[in-house]
Amino acid sequence: MKTASFALFGAKPAFDKPLLIGQLYFPSWERYETAFRGIFERQYYNNNGPLHEELEEKLQQFLGVKHAICVSNATYGLMMVADAMELSGKVILPSFSFAASAQSLSWAGLEPVFCDIDPDTHQIAIDQISALIDGGVSGIMGVNLWGGACNPKAIADLAASNGIQLYFDSADAFGCTVDGVRIGNFGRAEVFSFDATKILSATEGGCICTNDDDLAARLRSIRPSYGADKPVNIVRVVNARMSEAQAAIALMSLEDFPANQKNNEALYRLYEAQLNAIPGLHLVRPSGVDFSNYQYLVCRLDEHEFGLPRDLLIEILRAENVVARRYCYPGMHRSIPYAQELPQYLDQLPNTDSLCASCIQFPIGALVSAQDVERICSILDRAHQASAEIHARYEK
Repeated sequence: MKTASFALFGAKPAFDKPLLIGQLYFPSWERYETAFRGIFERQYYNNNGPLHEELEEKLQQFLGVKHAICVSNATYGLMMVADAMELSGKVILPSFSFAASAQSLSWAGLEPVFCDIDPDTHQIAIDQISALIDGGVSGIMGVNLWGGACNPKAIADLAASNGIQLYFDSADAFGCTVDGVRIGNFGRAEVFSFDATKILSATEGGCICTNDDDLAARLRSIRPSYGADKPVNIVRVVNARMSEAQAAIALMSLEDFPANQKNNEALYRLYEAQLNAIPGLHLVRPSGVDFSNYQYLVCRLDEHEFGLPRDLLIEILRAENVVARRYCYPGMHRSIPYAQELPQYLDQLPNTDSLCASCIQFPIGALVSAQDVERICSILDRAHQASAEIHARYEK
């Protein structure tokens, strides 16, 4: 029986321990120890310390932006930007995004207006934004997914023509470029995540980038530092300061970015070569950029072509100790509280609903080797070949 080779039906798993989703690039112990000895010798642990200041300067240089404002996590960054931009009423964003995108608006007292996505790129459907703009909309939050971009120049033109503000959740897009320009330079502000699952890691953290001096001043006042001598009028304070420990790791991660990006791209190309031969697994390529961080390996699964539904494939892989995931599931418009408070979107986002039912993310990053990619793709190919038998046995 073909199914006898699958761990879901009793065989030995392909991997001895779980192969995790996420970048998970970390410095060597020697570099880590040296950096942390310096922190303890200085006895300066927070409040915009020397490593924090160095990180902001190096991020500004790397990204080519006037201001990089580091924060303890990207969710705080999105919350702060919504306040600092003095948005009001409603903000348009894609429903297909991490929960923090919409929840940052709720925290700021704003109403999310959910837009559908392009079925091929998974980015916000620009041709559907205009129909969502009314007198109550004050802004657009673009979301740059999968190491790609949502055509920031086209959205900027659209926002400007309607007299509304624009900013970006760029958690997935650190280091990527659009026509040679680093993401971080578009809209009034962009927010990056430095979570451990991202290519630039502070283990947890993030930064806000802007070329607007007044906005930067407001953001720095919202994220306070003790002893600040130039306060500005702000709506509220968020204690979102990045620690020296986070900054130390982020600095090492920034130094390693070129090597880590190259490793990601090499793994991506290995997946690409093998997935192309497996019916029903359609690789999502980073869209709208001329340089990608290849931070994610995402496919859309066509159940009819592949022979198995997405969630059953995830179960098969997890039995083999391969952690594959749905992403942005089930879409913010179907999540609490928005499904209850904003029911008008429930049946209006067909591309988002379709993708939430078919999107699957595979491991890529520091913990993944070329041999691992070979084994994962072998499992996927065997699952496709044995799909009818798996269905029959699984449903007993």
